[in-house]
Amino acid sequence: MTLLSSALLGFIQGVTEFLPVSSSGHLAIAEHLLNISGASSGPPFFDVLLHLGTLFAVFAAYWEDIRDMVSEFFFGVSDLIHGSTPARVPPARRMILLIIAGTLPLFAVLPFKDAIEALGDNMYFVAFALLATGCLLFASDHVRRGRKTEKSASMLDALLVGAGQALATCPGISRSGTTITAGCFVGFDRKFAVRYSFLMSIPAILGANILSLKDALEADVLWAEVPVYLVGVAVSAIVGYACIRLIRLVADKGKFGFFACYCWLAGVVTLALVLTQK
Repeated sequence: MTLLSSALLGFIQGVTEFLPVSSSGHLAIAEHLLNISGASSGPPFFDVLLHLGTLFAVFAAYWEDIRDMVSEFFFGVSDLIHGSTPARVPPARRMILLIIAGTLPLFAVLPFKDAIEALGDNMYFVAFALLATGCLLFASDHVRRGRKTEKSASMLDALLVGAGQALATCPGISRSGTTITAGCFVGFDRKFAVRYSFLMSIPAILGANILSLKDALEADVLWAEVPVYLVGVAVSAIVGYACIRLIRLVADKGKFGFFACYCWLAGVVTLALVLTQK
């Protein structure tokens, strides 16, 4: 692998991981319609490192929140041991509970993991999933602005947003777009909806990496190329951080229309390519 290809793959990872355009949907289109075979067949260990790069982006963008949650986790354990849980749960501790609740629906889709991944071979499904993503993004711009934050959001709110994250495991459905939209619909403040969506991605991305790390290490890891891999990791982290900042700005202003139009266009083009190849 060259430095250029590593940097290019890192750029693609950073953009598609956080912008609401569905990286899995675009990968399926590239592989099955544009005849770019093996678009996802890079070194497994490199793929794991790229996802860690996007995790670094989340940590950089929300370092203060993560620091406070780590502190509150240990304070919470201490309170449980001493039976001194405060009457009013601190916001950072409530955020931990909300993230746990929002992650639970992912376990419900684990038994169907292979079947869901197989949907990427159905271009009709991918096309309509992209069209649906566009509709969700369009709706998020027009839903009434909410006021809920980690101080007032309920566990049911978190579960509903988590159900959106579970739905987004389907190729063509954007994780960030679906979770932010779900957050807006349950009454989250827009800034909080974005913050919660990206913080909730930490256990999802980390869990997926842990599941794939064993297979990645069992593959032939070219340790001499690791310095080249790290270039892609750095690019994915930097680009991912920039995309997080962009989404924070777009969501706050209620301007997801561009991404909605893009998803609609991508879905229509995909359908047209499928029909012309018949």
